[in-house]
Amino acid sequence: MLIYILKRLVYVTPVAFGVSLVCFMLVHLAPGDALSAVLPADATQETINEMKAAYGFDKPLPVQYLIWLWHVLHGDLGTSIATGRPVLGEVSRAVVNSLILASVATVIGFTFGTLFGFVAGYHRNSVADRAASALSVFGVSVPHYWLGMVLVIVFSATLGWLPPTGAGPDGSGNWRPDFDHLRYLILPAVTMSVIPTGIIARTVRALVADILAQDFVEALRAKGMDEFGVFKHVVRNAAPTALAIMGLQLGYLLGGSILVETVFAWPGTGFLLNAAIFQRDLPLLQGSILVLAMFFVVLNLLVDVMQTALDPRIERA
Repeated sequence: MLIYILKRLVYVTPVAFGVSLVCFMLVHLAPGDALSAVLPADATQETINEMKAAYGFDKPLPVQYLIWLWHVLHGDLGTSIATGRPVLGEVSRAVVNSLILASVATVIGFTFGTLFGFVAGYHRNSVADRAASALSVFGVSVPHYWLGMVLVIVFSATLGWLPPTGAGPDGSGNWRPDFDHLRYLILPAVTMSVIPTGIIARTVRALVADILAQDFVEALRAKGMDEFGVFKHVVRNAAPTALAIMGLQLGYLLGGSILVETVFAWPGTGFLLNAAIFQRDLPLLQGSILVLAMFFVVLNLLVDVMQTALDPRIERA
């Protein structure tokens, strides 16, 4: 297993390098000028040249990339053009908030998705199966931002039960695990959990149906094992794939929450990316995308290792 992990780490290195190159080039290929957000309309050419030199925009792109990569490897993601603060500090605070939101949404999605999937898998072609399948299709089809706005209208504007936006009553960007702050987490977490619920439910339903149709299940029942014992064997066989799907969904939610976080003004990476895009803040945009992409690469590695450790049928060579 140790040799397998070392091999996977070696494979991740060129992937990480490619991710950094793509993050750098995509931002620079986008139209527009990054300095136009901070320079006045009547700025002189001398001032523009000084700003370009200060941020390194006066050098060729390959040189800019190498300088940027060197600083990134030393923990320096640059300085935000819009705020003048270090990008690493801005991204770190946002990642913590997004990780909290994505983790809660993943737990909700995994819990209900697994429940719906097992019910549908055990009762194929029944009313419960059709209902669970309908909920799964709804979950993967409904737009996040639309559902978020509907929940705000119903539970905030109409009923007044939950706050519509923000991460806490004090208006700060730091979420804390207490009742007042928990109320701000419910609506965005439920909104984000709908898609993973549908995906996990459909996956688990297919897994359970396939496992129940295998010969070893009939053999276990023929030997006199009760249904709870058979259920444990089904869970053991379905767990590796289900956990892998859950880990990947966590990565997708962390990187794809820009619309949900914007709707609920949740101070995470999605909200930060939205601000960076509109302000053309290239250092902040690059830093945010790079951190999210590397988090997904690391998470994918952990899921791969965990799935291999749980499922002895996977080849480790």
